[in-house]
Amino acid sequence: MDLEVSPALTIPASELGWRFSRSSGPGGQHVNTSDSRVELSWNVAESAVLSDGQRLRLISLLGQRLIDGVITVSASERRSQLRNREMALAKLSALVAEGLAPDAARRRATKPTRASNRRRLAAKEQRAATKQQRRRPPAE
Repeated sequence: MDLEVSPALTIPASELGWRFSRSSGPGGQHVNTSDSRVELSWNVAESAVLSDGQRLRLISLLGQRLIDGVITVSASERRSQLRNREMALAKLSALVAEGLAPDAARRRATKPTRASNRRRLAAKEQRAATKQQRRRPPAE
């Protein structure tokens, strides 16, 4: 089953590697006999579906998670292998989509307007006056 990351990018099933092992956690006696933990790996460095720019971007942004150009995602939250496979596919898809997403536009710092500054100072004066009125009058 191919993994659709975005309408423009689909990772073919032939590039995905699956590994299954026994999972810890809930499942009772069943957990000791079934391989429900799933590891999904994808070789980013040698993938045929990525352009050179996409490959470089993924390698630079996901560099901490890559081992020899391969990204591995594991899922063992569910009891069934099928559900864990679905979760692993979703995790990998989210990671790749996040890695390929364009950078957010940088915020341009601006000065507050003169009117907003006046409103802020007027509100501060009003608040100070309110607190001043709450004080105990001086003893004379």
